[in-house]
Amino acid sequence: MAEKSSVFDMIGPIMIGPSSSHTAGVVRIARAAIRVLGSKPTEAVITFYNSFARTYEGHGSDRAIVAGLLDYKTDDDRIKNAFDHAEKENLLYTFKSVGNASTMHPNTIKLNLTNGDKKVEVIGQSKGGGVINIAEVDGFDADFSANLHTLIIKAADTKGSIAKIANILNHDDCNIATMSVSRKGKNDVACLVIEMDSGLRPLSLEYLKSLKWVNEVIYIPDIDL
Repeated sequence: MAEKSSVFDMIGPIMIGPSSSHTAGVVRIARAAIRVLGSKPTEAVITFYNSFARTYEGHGSDRAIVAGLLDYKTDDDRIKNAFDHAEKENLLYTFKSVGNASTMHPNTIKLNLTNGDKKVEVIGQSKGGGVINIAEVDGFDADFSANLHTLIIKAADTKGSIAKIANILNHDDCNIATMSVSRKGKNDVACLVIEMDSGLRPLSLEYLKSLKWVNEVIYIPDIDL
């Protein structure tokens, strides 16, 4: 059966679709999500919400999200054949759509990604012009853009923990651009998200991981580098 035509059939490597919200932003959401996972996924459940749910096929968001999961950049000409490349790389994916989620941003995608024993859930929003917001990671509020160096730390909600982490970053001369904390409840697991203007040394990351009250450390350099 012949493959149906797409907006990707009429464009070159610079423009990847009719809308940066529906293509460039979508690619970047996926590229941020696989860095949360720590690798490319072997399985992905992709849920499009609101306007994305109604237009993801016609606007090429389906190919864009799969391309991002393969870690293709926004100007990669392979995006238009992302489904074929995913098959070659044994990436299994499922699309779902929810057309009326009134509490969510109009251009929202939820990614449930798996690789071996590792699983993550990432909710991203495409805001236009390729700008994104990663709104949630594993049920915690996140709110980072992925265009700065980002540190995600899941840890026990203990007194002085934020000051301790900030002091470690200070030793690396890291300037903190944004910081947010989300927790399930008092004295429960907390998630600290820090965006920085510069990167961390590997030694500092290993030290953070070694702290007894830290459960997980995820480091995401600028995804466009």
